[in-house]
This record gives sequence, structure tokens and C-alpha cells, in this order.
Amino acid sequence: MNWIILIIAGLFEVAFATCLGKAKESTGTEATYWYVGFLICLSISMVLLLKATEELPIGTAYAVWTGIGAIGTVLLGIFIFEEPATFWRLFFISTLIISIIGLKIVSH
Repeated sequence: MNWIILIIAGLFEVAFATCLGKAKESTGTEATYWYVGFLICLSISMVLLLKATEELPIGTAYAVWTGIGAIGTVLLGIFIFEEPATFWRLFFISTLIISIIGLKIVSH
């Protein structure tokens, strides 16, 4: 169950990074809504990370959490913010995915 909580925490990390990106593109009230979304997603992500680390090793949990956030944020950057999808970006994102899977396999 803690791994599921950790994955959800990572997805909320992606959400708060996306909110920051959208706030940067917005102005006025719309930007304020994105910043509020950022704070909500950040809070949920941190609480879930804290919950997951009650059972999982902090080093593993933090690495997986940041990895999910990095992978998700890069992919959303490509699909939503039209960032480049170069070979090397995709290659290194793939190595992150492999590393996260490896941490899951070797963790107790």
C-alpha cells in the first residue's frame, strides 16, 4: 500500500509543477487559481510522501518520488508546454524509469 501512496504523491508532484508552468503562462485571477492549485497539490504530495516514508526507507521513497515527478513533468512539458522531445531527453528519462523500477525491486 505504501508504494501506491508514494506513486500518488509523485503524481501530485507532477501536478504542482504543472500548476507552476500554467501560472507562468497566465495573468490575473487565472494565475491566482493556478498558484492555489500549486499549493494544494504541494500539500497533498508532501503529506502522502510523509505517509509513505512511515514504512519505506526515506532514501528510496524520496528517489522514487522525485523520479516520478521528474519523468511526469518532462512528459507533460513535451505534451502540454511544447518542449522539445529530443533523443537524449527521452533516453535519460528512460534511464530514470529503469532506475525507479530497480529501486522498487531491491527495496524491502
